[in-house]
Amino acid sequence: MPAKKSVQLSGVVVAQTSICSIDADRGVLMYRGYDIADLAEHATYEDVAYLLLEGELPSSEASAAFREELSARELPPPAAAIVDGGSRDSTPMEMLRTTASSLSFTDPAEAAIDRANERRKAAQLIARLPTIVARYHRLRRGLEEIAPDPALSYSDNFLTMLRGESPTEQEVRAFDAAMILHAEHEMNASTFTARVVAGTLSDIHSAVVAAICALKGPIHGGANEKAMAFFEEIGTPERAADAVRDRFARKETIYGFGHPLYTTMDPRAVILKSWSRDLSADADGPNWFAITDAVESAVMEQKGLWPNVDLYSGSVYRYLGIPTDLFTPLFECSRVAGQAAHVLEQHADNKIIRPGAEYVGPEPRQYPVASPR
Repeated sequence: MPAKKSVQLSGVVVAQTSICSIDADRGVLMYRGYDIADLAEHATYEDVAYLLLEGELPSSEASAAFREELSARELPPPAAAIVDGGSRDSTPMEMLRTTASSLSFTDPAEAAIDRANERRKAAQLIARLPTIVARYHRLRRGLEEIAPDPALSYSDNFLTMLRGESPTEQEVRAFDAAMILHAEHEMNASTFTARVVAGTLSDIHSAVVAAICALKGPIHGGANEKAMAFFEEIGTPERAADAVRDRFARKETIYGFGHPLYTTMDPRAVILKSWSRDLSADADGPNWFAITDAVESAVMEQKGLWPNVDLYSGSVYRYLGIPTDLFTPLFECSRVAGQAAHVLEQHADNKIIRPGAEYVGPEPRQYPVASPR
């Protein structure tokens, strides 16, 4: 039977999932039936990660046990050696990709894909990826690394390791919200990549590393870095309209707008915009919220495009003191929970993922054989 035609698999259902649902017309995103707006307001990243992996929000006892799992944030010696040896020569995503792969070196059941082992590995990946990012950043700046503190929450611990000082309660909640909003988004490019790898019965470390490679691209995980670079180029809200007009005139992409699914404003962008506004109130330096808001207005007026998650995430991270080139690694630190949930789901009822292709090459032809002399 001929393969179903599509534009790069757009609109083709490749799996059934109970993890995430998207109402593209109404702008509603749900994790396991819970609206993302409610989770971002009331939950912690740890509890959302548990929800994605287990299917239900944790009880108080389960929440405490899962937080204990996630407190094991120290890197195994081989992984720490990679960060320490390559922090001056690698980009952030190169370091995350390579070090994440090395986390399997010391795993007692590296190739195992049963539920218990993969669930254990998933928690370790969620716990350790932020340590890779923070350790790498400190070392590349010539600063002493800060050991993870098992007594701190996920967000409090990461910001402390990265910046060397304790964050405020508002900063912790803002970072928690950003992590929750990036944790899962159905069959996006990196999650689909993870499921393709898992579909071959490969292990979760391999699937996540492949997902990191997919997320690295600027039209997926790297879009908020590109958006922030544009805001830095603009400099002030007053220059936004002309800068947007110039970009469109040159037929250049303005990152942070449009989405393959949503026909309205990305619900994650709505929440991040609110956090950006709140954080801007007490911030020094450029008003990144005002610049981003001015760009949003200009793009809507000139092209009618809605913001996606990448538009305001950059300003939120910047207000939290996070360098631009760490935005994409943090996307993966968050999204690994959703990717891991999809690997678990794929392996629970596995079928290899093997789409077809429409051949558009030459008609059958003969190989040229030289005539005998």
